[in-house]
Amino acid sequence: MPRLTEEASILTTTTFRSLGILSETAEALEAVGIVNPFPIQEMTLPVALAGNDIIGQAKTGTGKTLGFGLPLLERVTVAADVEAGRAKAEDLPEGPQALIVVPTRELCQQVTNDLLTAGKVRNVRVLAIYGGRAYEPQVEALKKGVDIVVGTPGRLLDLAGQRKLNLKCVRALVLDEADEMLDLGFLPDVERIMAMLPPKRQTMLFSATMPGAVINLARRYMSQPTHIRATSPDDEGATVANITQHIFRAHSMDKPELVSRILQADGRGLAMIFCRTKRTAADIADQLAQRGFASGAVHGDLGQGAREQALRAFRNGKVDVLVCTDVAARGIDVDGVTHVINYQSPEDEKTYLHRVGRTGRAGKTGIAITLVDWDDIPRWKLINKALDLPFDEPEETYSTSAHLYELLNIPAGTKGILPRADRTRAGLGAETVEDLGETGGRGKGGRKAAAAAVVTEERPPRTRTPRQRTRTRGGETVADEAAGATTAVVAAPAVVEADAEGEAKAAPRRRRRTRAAVAEASETPAAVVEAAPADVPAAEGEEAKPARRRRRTRPAKAEAEASENS
Repeated sequence: MPRLTEEASILTTTTFRSLGILSETAEALEAVGIVNPFPIQEMTLPVALAGNDIIGQAKTGTGKTLGFGLPLLERVTVAADVEAGRAKAEDLPEGPQALIVVPTRELCQQVTNDLLTAGKVRNVRVLAIYGGRAYEPQVEALKKGVDIVVGTPGRLLDLAGQRKLNLKCVRALVLDEADEMLDLGFLPDVERIMAMLPPKRQTMLFSATMPGAVINLARRYMSQPTHIRATSPDDEGATVANITQHIFRAHSMDKPELVSRILQADGRGLAMIFCRTKRTAADIADQLAQRGFASGAVHGDLGQGAREQALRAFRNGKVDVLVCTDVAARGIDVDGVTHVINYQSPEDEKTYLHRVGRTGRAGKTGIAITLVDWDDIPRWKLINKALDLPFDEPEETYSTSAHLYELLNIPAGTKGILPRADRTRAGLGAETVEDLGETGGRGKGGRKAAAAAVVTEERPPRTRTPRQRTRTRGGETVADEAAGATTAVVAAPAVVEADAEGEAKAAPRRRRRTRAAVAEASETPAAVVEAAPADVPAAEGEEAKPARRRRRTRPAKAEAEASENS
């Protein structure tokens, strides 16, 4: 396949206008301060506009999104083109004209926002389709009309299978972070999506790393693709040269204290902390919040609403520490991220590159810190060798180590708790949780929480008086208070009723009946009738006292003894 490689500076002297893009697109980019293209953008645009298939490879943070996004914006036909005389009304298709497939929801949002920004003047309609949100708003947006669809494989297949998403008009397909989709097992879904597209189309693959599986995919589904690899002359390593890397050997029990002191370094802006497991990410976010830091979490156990709440708070500056798993290691582009901390060693070299690439983006500088536990030393040695880094033996470091303060510019005397005077961020609670009508998720805002809310709201209020239970002993009522003994004796005749012929019969005691009482009543009912009148004078005289001995409680006994002594 043809291969184009360029070694150039991060920003060139060429402008987007000189590359021949539409004036409306250039105007939208200039409105947000984007004038000069990155090497991957400058090299991709002419080849893509010619309709050729492309395999684009560049390091994280060097502008791959606009590298494939601008060619797509130039190729779609919208109503603004008809008004400008560049197209006819019959040229407007009924369905989406371009499709971008991404592996994660966070990357889907990132790509959609970038395309909306670049296509704002032409009013290009871009729709994000991903799981965790309700189907109805996405289906409604598709009915109104969409020009470019950005989505994750699962939700794209769902809507296409329900015939809500029409893929017959797609002219261009982009697979962003193709290697990640292969690692996550999305290859069968991607192949099913490709089978739904027109055979005559343009296909572009973009990623920071290009393993052999991606190349094989390109050979199967692409026609004579051009491999474009953009690098910089002063950027020989696998990572961007303006990222300062520190590798420390740290003990797992000391890591929270160590991270708390790193977060108080001079010049620290926004920080991202990466963990391997969801449980660790949630735990570290809680610990940092208890230490006074404005922290948020993004991991798979959270509902989509909570994940988007944390990302919005991070972008808006309400939260300056984002603890996350590798779901946020791809495509997240937030201005002002100065520190990336690998709380746990990454699984492989590709994950390390994408984590570190969240800082030092667009020509800015950044600091990447990796904390390697003793058990992770073999894994780190493999990563170090694969990336040809000079950190084969990380230095043993603790939260009190002098070289930690010196290397990371941490003020002397810094402790593991943020002083109250420095707690100026609004915090995660200041960012509202958007109601997404979520279809899944086991965390805040998930399906179970929604179901519980529905049950609570639909439960009718209590209308009847709660049943009062009566304590019994041997079929007789037991008084709870001292004065209750007399009341129980007086009420005894109410249990016995007389019929019209003068013969007594026992009234049913349904709620106070015990087995012993039932047996006694069935054998000698007359005894109950005869004994009842003997109990009546107990409230007036002392001759009925012996009959009350079996029903006495301690307060009642004390009262009886007091009356005898008097």
